[in-house]
Amino acid sequence: MAKKKTITENDIVSAYMDHVLEHNENPKSVYLFAKANNFEESKFYAFFGSFEAIEKHIFKTFFDNTVLILDKSEEYKSYDARNRLLSFYFTFFEILTANRSYVTHSLQRHKNSLKGLSMLSGLKRHFRSYINDLDIGTIDVEQEKIGQFQRRALEESAWLQLLMTLKFWMEDNSVAFEKTDIFIEKSVNTSFDVLNIVPLKSVLDFGKFIFKEKMNMN
Repeated sequence: MAKKKTITENDIVSAYMDHVLEHNENPKSVYLFAKANNFEESKFYAFFGSFEAIEKHIFKTFFDNTVLILDKSEEYKSYDARNRLLSFYFTFFEILTANRSYVTHSLQRHKNSLKGLSMLSGLKRHFRSYINDLDIGTIDVEQEKIGQFQRRALEESAWLQLLMTLKFWMEDNSVAFEKTDIFIEKSVNTSFDVLNIVPLKSVLDFGKFIFKEKMNMN
């Protein structure tokens, strides 16, 4: 049988996911994978350097598709940061649920150590950028380095929260994953309640006032 002359990135991704789901394991080699799907091995390397690269690409694509859906919504554009993040979560996990068999297979053996998982590195980078673009309110500080630290801390805590939600979803056996929906709503709302900076700003302003008064008295 003649080899396929034309094969796309999506063709390779679909064939890879099908193989994983049908055989419950990753392909043994690129050569055998290409042979089983009737295309030249060189076609694979035109798009990906390894199976690990495909896995990273898949999870990044879940993110890209989520953002694409949200960007088409005029309602989403009118939301504040809290409701935008909630919308992101619900849309992202709908996409994961549509691909649950593949996602759980890929992550099951790492579910207790997702933080450092390389296949999620692309997702992490883009999700952190998304969090930064939400422009979530933080405490106004004059020192640039402190402001940068706040932003990095916020991005990292948001990423850890996403990983916690992912682990919860993987273990959720409720109908239509309704417990995951509740977990998302409660965790995101709690995070924003903690970030309610108005009272803390007042404390800082008061502290500055006391400090200045002490300096004047001295």
